[in-house]
Amino acid sequence: MTLSFNWKKVAYPNMKGLKLAGLLYAGPETDTVIIVCHGFTGSKEGSGKAVAMAEKLGERGYAALLFDFSGCGESEGDFSDICLSGHIDDIKSSVDFCLDSGFERVVTVGRSFGGSAALCHGGSDLRVAGVCTWAAPAELVELFSVFNNHEGVTEGNLVPLSGEEGTVFIKKNFFSDLEQHDVLAQAALITPRPLLIIHGNDDEVVPPGNAQAIFNAAAPPKKIKFIPGADHRFTGQHEKVWQILLNWLEDYLPL
Repeated sequence: MTLSFNWKKVAYPNMKGLKLAGLLYAGPETDTVIIVCHGFTGSKEGSGKAVAMAEKLGERGYAALLFDFSGCGESEGDFSDICLSGHIDDIKSSVDFCLDSGFERVVTVGRSFGGSAALCHGGSDLRVAGVCTWAAPAELVELFSVFNNHEGVTEGNLVPLSGEEGTVFIKKNFFSDLEQHDVLAQAALITPRPLLIIHGNDDEVVPPGNAQAIFNAAAPPKKIKFIPGADHRFTGQHEKVWQILLNWLEDYLPL
């Protein structure tokens, strides 16, 4: 661990005025920060793995901001209001916070649904120097339709989504909002900034073809890495994924 680096709890408003909770790992002279965007039902700590990854980044001189999307973790908001547009706005607010805090260069790393949001944000926000995705879906409407039990709509107009972590309830407009975004079109706009796509060959939630579609849609500089035997969570292979990320940062976004 870099001795001059320290953890600090931070909070900043999103575009709706809700407070986003974050953990910033940085040193006094770091100019590049990696914003880590968690998955659909995740949180900023990633059960400790995101914290450990941030400290690995710190060893190479990169700062890291872990934050909870609104309605998740310690951030304000209601999870049922979650939508891709909201995630994109939350990433923008996180970039605002980092630049206002004195960082000169921002890179986004997103896992699963957070990766799709990072692509959609990165395509339109030129302040982002590079984007990395882990197990990110490209075909969002198709993916979430698989988990959508339309027969179970509650009286409060909430739709149940059932997946590997149980059932969560979201508002119906989540689906209409997805239709407003084209992940592949946004991926194509990231060039000439670098893009790294990481995916497990045995991903049982988001088929690996999603990663290939993102790669095919994007323009150079781009890189794709499939992890043999890795599932959606990269179980037991986190350090391999971290090393791929670190190597990419040092090749394309060196300090």
